[in-house]
Amino acid sequence: MRKTAFIVFSLLILNSCSQEPNNYVSIQGKLSNNTDSIISISNRQGVIKKIKLNAAGEFKDTLKLTSEKGEIYNFATSARKAAPIFLKNGFDITLNGNANDFMRSFVFSGKGASNSNFIVAQILKNQTIGDLQQILDLEAPVFEKKITTLKREYDSILNSYNDLDSALYNGIKAQNNQLVTYFKSAYQRNQIMGKGKPSPKFVDYLDINGGKKSLDDFKGKYVYIDIWASWCGPCVVQFPYLKELKKEYKNKNIVFIGISTDEARRSGGSWEAAEKKWRDFIKDKNLGGIQLWSGKDYSFQQAYQASTIPRFILIDPKGNIVDADAPRPSDPALKQLLNSLNL
Repeated sequence: MRKTAFIVFSLLILNSCSQEPNNYVSIQGKLSNNTDSIISISNRQGVIKKIKLNAAGEFKDTLKLTSEKGEIYNFATSARKAAPIFLKNGFDITLNGNANDFMRSFVFSGKGASNSNFIVAQILKNQTIGDLQQILDLEAPVFEKKITTLKREYDSILNSYNDLDSALYNGIKAQNNQLVTYFKSAYQRNQIMGKGKPSPKFVDYLDINGGKKSLDDFKGKYVYIDIWASWCGPCVVQFPYLKELKKEYKNKNIVFIGISTDEARRSGGSWEAAEKKWRDFIKDKNLGGIQLWSGKDYSFQQAYQASTIPRFILIDPKGNIVDADAPRPSDPALKQLLNSLNL
């Protein structure tokens, strides 16, 4: 599974819990085995501070944050090594670490340091989980035990750090509580849409070249499906990559199928206009190949829960799912996947 938002730290803006914060942050420390002369502190808006290091890797500086709330910032070297650091006005943090073991070796001390130590510990735990798909493929009793254990481990990490920023603590606690719900939902979906499961079918979708096509018409070949629409910008971005794939795998045992979801609602309420838009778009973009239009039948898309597009699906010659949420044509992982199939 690629959707692992429950364990990924982004640059979040969080509420403060300090009673009388100063109007700046003090930060100092040492990076042993360091070869960089500058480190930078950044957030979503970009770099907010550059700090010089001496020959020994030592640094010391202050920065004034514009927000009164705590935030996870990016602490990075010019060599593009990066780690999270939680900062808020009033903190006085000392960081010690090894540049050759970036983040993993980091130890924060001083006022507010627990937040950064916790975040690093949480990320390191994330890295031990392994392939999420393997968890979703477990038998039900083993799966239940696994996610219960994960929840307990994440709660243990959270509760082992004292004096965490209240908003950080509450946010992660809520995230941990959602972990079980997330996994169970993903598990149920995997039971229906997991690798090797029979694929839902589309039936009698209109073919741009005439007639109608159904998924069963392509049995005996791998089928890579692109669900798109003429109004979808990200869909259009993938077309050049898809054209190149079609050329590269022209003589392989795979067909590439485009399924348009253009509908009346975006065509002045007219299904005739929606069909014309689909036809004109294919001609204008010179898409070629197998291009189908679902018309009023959304059962296939609904079965795959394709609530956002573009969506790519890979099906094997027997009509079973290889990947219900396959890599995009622009993603090198797709070629790796296709080449592994010995088409």
